[in-house]
Amino acid sequence: MSVRKILKIGDPLLRKTSDDVHPDELGTKEFKKLIRDMFDTMRHADGVGLAAPQIGIMKKIVVVGSDPEDDSPSRVPERILINPVIKPITESVDGNWEGCLSVPGMRGYVERPNKIQMSWMDEKGSTHDETIEGYSAIVYQHECDHLHGVLYVDRLKSTKMFGFNDSMELSGPILD
Repeated sequence: MSVRKILKIGDPLLRKTSDDVHPDELGTKEFKKLIRDMFDTMRHADGVGLAAPQIGIMKKIVVVGSDPEDDSPSRVPERILINPVIKPITESVDGNWEGCLSVPGMRGYVERPNKIQMSWMDEKGSTHDETIEGYSAIVYQHECDHLHGVLYVDRLKSTKMFGFNDSMELSGPILD
């Protein structure tokens, strides 16, 4: 298990746009280790997703996945998303109390489209194009924002709906 340091808000790398991953990078030992490290880091921090920029790697890579024991409707399947592109396909939004491994101990209320079209490449180089709805769509948007230097705090519905976890009364869906 190799857990990497997660960058925190204020680190300038979190505000930069990441580079595409070239297909030639996929089969390398370094790439495979990076993916393992990202999953180890995400799980160690009890997250549901992690983007490469959060560990200082400026590449368009996201890993997601809920605890495999979780059988709730908000379970997010384990996936590796490389060079993901998201297009909202509805104007309908869901509001969630979002948290972030790069903004520890805090939450903010964010509204995002609840149905998206997403295309990406997996770790084997296969391309995917899928319509994604609900909680998974929210998680993917949150994580993919990191690839463009955007944090959830940039999308707050109101700064009055942002604060420390232990100082707030939260109601409604919570995204970890």
